[in-house]
Formats: sequence, C-alpha cells, structure tokens
Amino acid sequence: MWRPAQKIKWKPAPGRWPTAGEAAGSRLFGPIGVGALHLATRTWVPAMVPWRATEDGFVTQDNIDWYARFAAGRPGAIVVEATGIRDVPSGPLLRIGHERFVPGLRKIVDAVHEASAGETKVFIQIIDFLAIRRRPEPARYLGQHLRITERHRSALGLVGAGEADVRARLLQLGDAELDAVLDARELEALRMGARERVTDLHLAHIRELPQVLPDLFAGAARRAREAGFDGIELHYAHAYTMASFLSAANARDDGYGGTRAGRLRLPLEVYRRVREAVGEDYVVGCRFLADECIAGGSTVDDAAHYGVAFARAGMDFLSMSRGGKFDDAQQPAIGWSAYPYTGPSGYECMPHHVSDERGPFGRNIDATVQVRRAIRAQGLATPVVLTGGMHGFGQAEALLASGQADVIGFARQSLADPDWFVKVRSGHGDAVGVCIYANYCEALDEKHEEVTCQIWDRVALDEPGIRKSRDGKRRLLPPPWRPPH
Repeated sequence: MWRPAQKIKWKPAPGRWPTAGEAAGSRLFGPIGVGALHLATRTWVPAMVPWRATEDGFVTQDNIDWYARFAAGRPGAIVVEATGIRDVPSGPLLRIGHERFVPGLRKIVDAVHEASAGETKVFIQIIDFLAIRRRPEPARYLGQHLRITERHRSALGLVGAGEADVRARLLQLGDAELDAVLDARELEALRMGARERVTDLHLAHIRELPQVLPDLFAGAARRAREAGFDGIELHYAHAYTMASFLSAANARDDGYGGTRAGRLRLPLEVYRRVREAVGEDYVVGCRFLADECIAGGSTVDDAAHYGVAFARAGMDFLSMSRGGKFDDAQQPAIGWSAYPYTGPSGYECMPHHVSDERGPFGRNIDATVQVRRAIRAQGLATPVVLTGGMHGFGQAEALLASGQADVIGFARQSLADPDWFVKVRSGHGDAVGVCIYANYCEALDEKHEEVTCQIWDRVALDEPGIRKSRDGKRRLLPPPWRPPH
C-alpha cells in the first residue's frame, strides 16, 4: 500500500472516556430519525467485507456470527457488506441477485435483531461492479490473448506478416519497446490486468448499463425488504460502477456523463426505481465519495452538488467516504487483480498510522462538513454519516455538537472492538480495545482472506468451540466482553 513520504508515526488518542451518566446525556448516544426509522443512538458500523460468504454468494454461519457479534455491542445501525445485485459468479461475496439468496440474508437480519435485543437496525449495502481481470503472465498475454491488429504490424515493421510472426516479435520486446507498440489499454491489460470502464461505449453491455441497472438495483432492493432488512444503502462509492458514473472522469456522450447533470442521471434513476420498488416508508440512502482524491476526479465541490441532489430526491441518509480508486492503484503481482486501496486515493480511504502531518484520524471531516453545509443551505435535513478514523468519544461528540455531522461511523474501530459502543455507553471506556490503524485488516482484505483484527485474532485460541480461519491460526471473532459487576 502507498504511504506518504513524511512517515510520521501516529498513535490513537481517544481522549477521556465518559462516565455512564455523561454518555447517557450525550448526542452520540441519543436518538435520531432516519427516514421512517428511529435509531436508538447516532452510532453506525459502515459496510466492511469480511470474506465469509460461499464462493457462490450464499450466507454462511460465519457471516451470521460476524454480524451478531457486532450487534452485541449495540450500535445504532450496522450496514451489511457490499452485496452484489447481479446473479453472476463473483467469488466469496454475498449476493442478492436472486430469490434463492433471501433465506440466508434473513438469518443475518434475525441474528442482528436478536443479539441487540432489537436495538440495532440493520441495512444492506447493494453494489454493482464491472469486470476486472488478473494481471497476466506477459508471455501468455502477448503470445495468446492480445488481439493483433494492423497497427501492431505497422509499429513493428511487419506489415503483411502472419499473426504468429507478430506475436513472436512482441515476445522479444523490452518494456520501453512495448510502450511504443501497445496502446494505453493494452499496456494496462498487460501490466495491471484488463478492466472495464463505464466509458467503454464500444461494448454493448457497457453502453446498455443505464437501461439495465435500475431494474437490477430495484430487484435487489425488493429482496432486501423481503429478507427483513430495515433499509438499504446504495453503493455509489469507491471504484465501482455507480461511483464511476458520478466521477468527473465519466465522459460518456449519451446523456449519462460529461456534465454534473449527466453524471447524476443514472444514480438518480436507480434511486427512483428503487424507491418505487420498496415504497416511501422504507429507508433508502447511499454511500458516496466526498472526494475521489485522484487527478481529474470529482472533488468536494462535485460531492456537495451530488449531496444536494440526492437529498432533494428523497434519500433518507448520506454516508460519506473518500478515495479508493483503481486509477492510482499499485501494480498487482502476476495472477492477482488490482486492488483499489493500494494507491494514494486508497490511502485516503484507509489511512495508516504511518502518515503525513494530517495523520490517519478524521481525514474526511472537512470534506464531509462541506457536503453537509451545502445540503443544509438548501433547507434539507437529510442525516449525514461521517466516517474515517473515528475512535474516541470526545471526538465524535464534538463533531455532533458542532453540527458537522449527524451520525458517526466507526469502521476499523468497531472491528478492533465491536463492544466499543456498549463499553463507552456504560462507563467502561477504559476497557475499549482501541484501533491502532496498522491496516492489518486491510492487508487481509486485499488477499481476500477472512478479515480479522490483530488485537484479538490470536487471543485464547484454545478456547473450546471457537471458529478459526482456514489456516487455523486466527480466531474469526473477538472474545465476548464480560462487564465487571
């Protein structure tokens, strides 16, 4: 993963923990309305993919246990991981593209409600993503997969030559020579792995996304409601399809790109179709980027414009993230796919404790405040969820008290200690396992291994009945917290 040049080592600073009385009177542990729902507290666990589904997208017992464990800490809301809306193979990610996935998803809902005694609301994040291929062996790509054209023959001085001769010559070239023969997308396919973009209008299935995606999202939303989820979060963030439509890099010339209005068109059409599918009484919000953090990408000014449009359209909440793009990802190893959290924009999404002068805590605050301010300036009261390096009570409470956010999301901190919420609320903040932002979890995610936290995954490994990772070296859930009497 990319790191800032400064390499300043930061330590978490959660500050003073509140007494139970102070927590009871706080904004953080006070209620808030989100659409037709009321959250018991303004605490939120954002979506995180734990890599516990089956290879064909079904819920496993490990998924159920994972979400029940978070719910035992009683946050106001939990957002279930990015769940694919298409009924296509996508590896060990949850899917919701067919009715056969509903019974398993319903078990997650029931587990969350039971483990939290009904206090925690559970939403599901629904996502679409385009094809991305693994970085190939150069000999295989140049020798078999590259489509040979007259342009290649001309560049090599082999006009009229057979394909076998062209491929043989390509295999002899060094990197600098290949730069002169292959175009930008061919070089990307060779060195990063081929990746589809929403601007690939020469591909029929990409050209037709605006006609296809609204119904796919709407179908997924109907299934989410059928499964019992309290609401849904449309995934409009990071490196994936809907975020790519919102990106300033979206230059589609068919009315679905090129301008802010064009880039907003499909995200709003998807939302409207989803709203029609689930009704006005069901919570629908989205997660989108306060800043893409890439050259030529969308900025906080774009995000403020989008936030106003989403709020005006009737979304029930807006959850803010940043960065996490393929555009600046590091080169993957041969046989691996590019990972959108390895470059500078990925760092902005998941900063490390080795950082620059801004540090890893609260890097998304200023941008989120600008988005929320723009929404409030239009007289709109849509709740805005602030995430990114939140780990202390004082920090979270101050952000709420000053009107910089309406709900605080704790991602890596809730992974480090799912009991953060109940511990702090009951006056036992000194028992919190504070996230150290070493990104141990992110490294596991990159390799598609079961995500755990180094704070707890080797604790009491001999405890009877615990479930362990596939290699048997890590526990899949943190030990339960037993409050002092």
